[in-house]
Amino acid sequence: MKIGFIGAGKVGVSLGKYFAEKGMEISGYFSRTESSAREAAEFTGSEFFLSPDQLIIGSDAVFLTVTDGAIKDTYLSLPKALLKGKQLCHCSGAMSAEEAFPDILDFGAKGTSIHPLFPVNSKSESYKELKNSFFCIEGDCAEEWKDIFSALGNPTRIIDSSIKIRYHAACCVASNLVCGLMEESKALLEQCGFSGDEAIAALEPLVMSNIRRILAVGPTAALTGPVERNDVSTVKKHISCIENDTDSDIYRSVTKKLTEMAQKRHPESDYTEMKALLR
Repeated sequence: MKIGFIGAGKVGVSLGKYFAEKGMEISGYFSRTESSAREAAEFTGSEFFLSPDQLIIGSDAVFLTVTDGAIKDTYLSLPKALLKGKQLCHCSGAMSAEEAFPDILDFGAKGTSIHPLFPVNSKSESYKELKNSFFCIEGDCAEEWKDIFSALGNPTRIIDSSIKIRYHAACCVASNLVCGLMEESKALLEQCGFSGDEAIAALEPLVMSNIRRILAVGPTAALTGPVERNDVSTVKKHISCIENDTDSDIYRSVTKKLTEMAQKRHPESDYTEMKALLR
């Protein structure tokens, strides 16, 4: 299978390099910016194309690794006569293959969404860590791509298109929302006199130890702190020292979830006062 990429951003370049390192054949790249396609092709040992038509002709599977908002429009702009017998793939976690590639079967082609549960943040480095990534797959060729990634050593799961957005919300909670919580923690430490760098350095062992514990035993069993101890007075003091309404809402909302977890862990305890405080 020859794999081509329309779009030479971080995801397209990282995935192409990962495939190439694993011995798969990369046909090459097309991008609106010729220089980025050239760079991606050189980095992955493949070719660059001056038009999407040429790339489609030279590929068996074409990944549309453009921004999520541009995937469908890019697909609609492709010459449909060239798509017969081809596979089209995208890497959006929120969009199903059917949403991205409407009526694709009518053109004799197939569509698949392939989403790595991994924060791809570098064109030149992220591919090295994709070997550890879990991939969720959905669409017409899901079974085929599941076999491909399994052979590469990646854990995979085929998901139904109807739950794609719920799946993506789960990914964002574990990744993007954590960034928001860390920013809030950093800001509170800065109010205590820490510099930004000092705050991050101080939080690192706390965060890393907590994450390791969560991954080992699960979030509920890993829970510690005032909510788990049903220490209402401390939580009340926390709320009183957080002055910004948005930040206070974040603290209250997440603490409500922690209270549910604590109640589950300690069904014999009465969390009524804690719940009332958080209303």
